[in-house]
Amino acid sequence: MSKLPEINDATRTEIESAVYRKMIEHLRKYPEVQNIELMNLAYFCRNCLSKWYRSAASERDIDIDYDQAREIVYGMPYAEYKQRYATEATPEQLAAFKDAEKKATE
Repeated sequence: MSKLPEINDATRTEIESAVYRKMIEHLRKYPEVQNIELMNLAYFCRNCLSKWYRSAASERDIDIDYDQAREIVYGMPYAEYKQRYATEATPEQLAAFKDAEKKATE
């Protein structure tokens, strides 16, 4: 592995924040990518990001409920996203999801 540059904590936080914002922007740009596909390939999805967002807010004494966190991640209320973009999972996707869900919680 190459030698990584020294980055102070404030700058690292700024970089990580920019990366997070870019990832959210990318997921909003491609809403047709289903959460189950993300889970089955990467072991996380938009809902996971929402839960992590809520948890990070809570650690900072900010009260955001799950639906509010999902709206932040999805860029719209979850019910609207689901109506506009969600598709029914195939039996194959659901079978793969069982394995992915286990890995996601390890």
